[in-house]
Order: sequence, then structure tokens, then C-alpha cells
Amino acid sequence: MAKYSKKAGEKVEEAMHEMKEGKLKTGTGKKVTSKKQAVAIGLSEAKKEGAKVPGKK
Repeated sequence: MAKYSKKAGEKVEEAMHEMKEGKLKTGTGKKVTSKKQAVAIGLSEAKKEGAKVPGKK
């Protein structure tokens, strides 16, 4: 499994929490319903902030 930084893990945790509350939205404004999409959004936000996130496979 890929190693993520602590900051990246926290971002993913925040995104998952928002998704469960129904507050997480995609770029087009639609509600996020899948866990995979929430994880991807969390990793993307972490990457923008400079956290250690491995690239796509």
C-alpha cells in the first residue's frame, strides 16, 4: 500500500467526514456519494497544499 503523509491522511479524513454529512461537493457542485471520490478529493487537496502524495498508477 502507498505511504501517505500525516497531513494527507488528515485531509482524507476531513473529506470523508464531510461526505458523510452530505456537505462534500464535486467541482461541478454535485454531492459526492462514493467513498473513492471522497478519498480522491482529500488527496487532491493535500497535494495542492504540498503534502507527500504518490502519483496515479
